Amino acid sequence: MHMEDWVRDANVAVTICDPEGIILDMNEKSCQVFAKDGGKLLIGANLLECHPKGARKKLAAMLKDQTVNCYTTEKNGVKKLVYQTPWYRDGQYMGFVEMLIEIPFEIPNYLR
Repeated sequence: MHMEDWVRDANVAVTICDPEGIILDMNEKSCQVFAKDGGKLLIGANLLECHPKGARKKLAAMLKDQTVNCYTTEKNGVKKLVYQTPWYRDGQYMGFVEMLIEIPFEIPNYLR
């Protein structure tokens, strides 16, 4: 699995895994975000082993049931939107993609 060039250099951390949670690819931002955990060396590792028990249980259910997970988090003065969603190829479930997007603490919300 290789990311398109535009994703590879995007200022959004993108991590892709297969249906069992094995990391298939990470873009440059994702490698930077997870540098303390091994960065690019995480490719081939299982996401389930990278999370604490509670998160591991939720992640296992998401992988099995193909459910979307979305939330914000704050760490070291940086707020992020976390969006985890199944991905498909030709209608076949292929695993999950996680996007971590740094966002401002105050963000406009438009009703359209």
